[in-house]
Amino acid sequence: MIERAKILVVDDERSIRELVEIVLKKEGFAVTVAPNAIEGLERSKTTEFDLVVSDINMPDMSGIDLLRELRTNNFTGHFILLTAFASAETAIQALKMGAFDYIIKTENFIEELKLVVYSALENRRLREENTYLRREFRKVHGMGNLVGKSQKMQELFKMIEVVSATNSTVLITGESGTGKELVAKAIHVNSQRADAPFVSVNCGAFTDTLLESELFGYMKGSFTGAATNKKGLFEVADKGTIFLDEVGETSTAMQVKLLRVLQERMIRRVGGTEEIAVDVRVIAATNRDLTAMVAENEFREDLYYRIRVIPIQIPPLRHRRDDVPLLANHFLTKFNGMMGKNIQRLSKEALQKMETYDWPGNVRELENAMERAYILETSGELSAQHLPDNVSSTSRPRTLDTIPEEGIDLEGYVASLQRRYLEEALDRTGGVQVKAAELLRMSYRSFRHYMQKHGIEGK
Repeated sequence: MIERAKILVVDDERSIRELVEIVLKKEGFAVTVAPNAIEGLERSKTTEFDLVVSDINMPDMSGIDLLRELRTNNFTGHFILLTAFASAETAIQALKMGAFDYIIKTENFIEELKLVVYSALENRRLREENTYLRREFRKVHGMGNLVGKSQKMQELFKMIEVVSATNSTVLITGESGTGKELVAKAIHVNSQRADAPFVSVNCGAFTDTLLESELFGYMKGSFTGAATNKKGLFEVADKGTIFLDEVGETSTAMQVKLLRVLQERMIRRVGGTEEIAVDVRVIAATNRDLTAMVAENEFREDLYYRIRVIPIQIPPLRHRRDDVPLLANHFLTKFNGMMGKNIQRLSKEALQKMETYDWPGNVRELENAMERAYILETSGELSAQHLPDNVSSTSRPRTLDTIPEEGIDLEGYVASLQRRYLEEALDRTGGVQVKAAELLRMSYRSFRHYMQKHGIEGK
């Protein structure tokens, strides 16, 4: 609380020192006094003060020197300097050293001092609150929402850590629902740009005209309805990060404009003539095969290499089945906190069903399935009966010598087997489709056909 803030008052003039002490104690502050800067420095070694109010001109050590020594000793509070003589040079020096304010000892300086003290303490409170909020944000968005213990996820975490230390452009690829935006946020939050904005835009959600005005802004009167000037998202994200989701959905014309921004770090508002410099890190993402799109002239090759400075591939959930129980329990804890229930665990059957299901919708589908089951569950254990039918009725394909007694869905079994071997071939060949087709003794054309049939994304 501001009222219980600890304040150190340092002044070699006894009458001023006692006056300031009396006034600040009446305001409810805990006040310590010192007759000179040397003693003030000693007091600061045993007490963590929120604010120091000090005279400038004192024997042995000036208020400026005291401020310098305190900063050297990692003092984080604010500092207010008092003087009987106005000096622009001294004021500038004090402010450059990090003093909060500078007050001249006039007849009525006490009223001004009280206002400045409250302002300094409120500023400190807000600064501490912002630090706390940033710390909590990092807990949530740093790596916390990216859950996984599998080798693939550990590699992803390490990549995020390495990439966060740079300002390079990143291209995140992966199927829908794998968490591309979470990865982008984690990179931003762990980077030097963490205190600046993170701005996300889904490029596939706008027409070309709307996307241009959204990204670059517009000038008043540039089109019907443009009643005022408006900043674009690149300007809003200045000093921070802009996340261009579904960048593969942009038109060739828009790709040219994005390429220009990446090359020149300048934007021009719709209807404007002024070039505006932007300092923005660009992270792009797509669930499409940009390599194939480049080959088919659907995506500009120069832009592709501009955004793919650092490529990050997020593995689909079916390629990291060991993470399914961890994710399921993560969502169980999340829903317990959100909805007020206390479902303590998942049944063995529910976990088995979830581990054997392929999750074509990836982590997003798993979260939705967990939310549905959580809402319907009335006991302390989340059971398999409340999982969606496609999850609870599906099992992982296994090699069969004979038809089981309960019978078999032959088409479903064959389809699951096909998908499993296609994915394994891609994994073994590092995603090189031609080699994967050769491994399965298929033509490349047939291999591509089955990839599309089973919804498998290429690298």
